Order: sequence, then C-alpha cells, then structure tokens
Amino acid sequence: MTTNYQSFYHSTLTYQKPATWQDYLKYRDDSEPKETHYQLFFYLDQLIVNDVGREGINHAMVCNSMTVILALWCMQSSRQEFTSFGHCLIEKPEVAATAPDMVAYIGVEIPVSSEEEKYINLNRWRVPDLVVEVSDITLMIDLGDKKQLYAALKIPEYWVINVQTKQVLMFILHEDGNYLESDISQALIGLQADLLNQTLEQLSQRGTGQASRWFYQQIQKNIPQNTSEEIS
Repeated sequence: MTTNYQSFYHSTLTYQKPATWQDYLKYRDDSEPKETHYQLFFYLDQLIVNDVGREGINHAMVCNSMTVILALWCMQSSRQEFTSFGHCLIEKPEVAATAPDMVAYIGVEIPVSSEEEKYINLNRWRVPDLVVEVSDITLMIDLGDKKQLYAALKIPEYWVINVQTKQVLMFILHEDGNYLESDISQALIGLQADLLNQTLEQLSQRGTGQASRWFYQQIQKNIPQNTSEEIS
C-alpha cells in the first residue's frame, strides 16, 4: 500500500501509520520545507513521525552534554576509541530505520559518508555498540517500540535517559534477543549508571562545563596514579 506522507506534516506529537519502505524513503528524501524538525522511525511496516521540535531546553542540553561526558570517560578511564553520530539515521533497508539521539561506535571501524550513501546502512556497516535516547516527552515510545526495534537490530547496548527523573536506564542485549537492565555499561567498560545519574543532577544545577568537570574529577579518583600520568 502507499501512504500519503504529506499528511504527516500536520501531525501532533507522534503520528503512526501503516507504510512501506518506499513510503519511508519518500518522506525521508522530501525536500519541501517542514514546519518543524521531525524524527523518523520505521519498523514492522509502520512509519512513526516524532515532532522532536517540541523537545525543550533540558533535552537539548542533555543530548549535547552526554557526548562530552562519554568522550571524557573513554579518554581518561576506559581508554577506548569513541565516535558519536548524534541523530544520524540508521537504516536496515526494507526492514527498519530510526535516528537515535546518540549513535556510538567503540573502536576504529566506523561508518563513513559517501556520495552514494550518507546514512548508516546496516547492510554495509556493523551495528553501533551503543544507542542512546534522551527522553523528555518520548519516554513511552523509547521504552516500548524503540527498545523492541534496537533489540531486533541486535544493537548490544541501549540507554534511555529520563530527563525528568535524571536517571539513566542501561539495557544489555542477551543471547535470547531481549534487553535486560544493568547498572554498569559493557560498551563503555566500567561506566556505572549511578555515576551518570549524579552527573545529570550536576548538569541540571551547573551546566555542561561544570558538570563535565565534576564528572572528570570523579573518574580521576578511580584511575591509578601511574595510568593517570601516562594519559595526561
């Protein structure tokens, strides 16, 4: 069937409708000016359009700050190569598509853009090590349909950051194909949800710079002296 994707432009917060992959591509590639910024989500022959233009100050601050915070962790503690692709479309052609708030790859094998392909095509590139959704007004879909989608795509780790409660929910993919909640990250070795929760509290009170500095100080306390000197 063919969906009239133009009708989505006048949707409310979230609009869901049966659709084909071709419908999704038409909406994705449409060049007409849009009234606000939309986030696309295609799975199980359903096209979901989120009006992320409704996301506010807190959502934006957490999204931007989290990239800095996770980069600090990888640089100073776990010493892993870390690359973040914020809001980049992930596509499994004919199957699924979504644009998480953060797409994180650990290691040097990362997607690169080309003239033919500017999105992350999972038929060409490996799945991300971690995807993150920052939930202000999208908590139900992030813990529901999107969680199911990321599990189906076999993404090893998924976080939902609840902006209102200042809480990071970490989910690790298990052999049975389901996510189970965890208190510690496997993708970012050793990073605990509790430390991130405390950092979110700092962020709400002091802003990105001060919260990042506080986070840095906490992880420095747990680095052996000789390792800290080697890194610096």
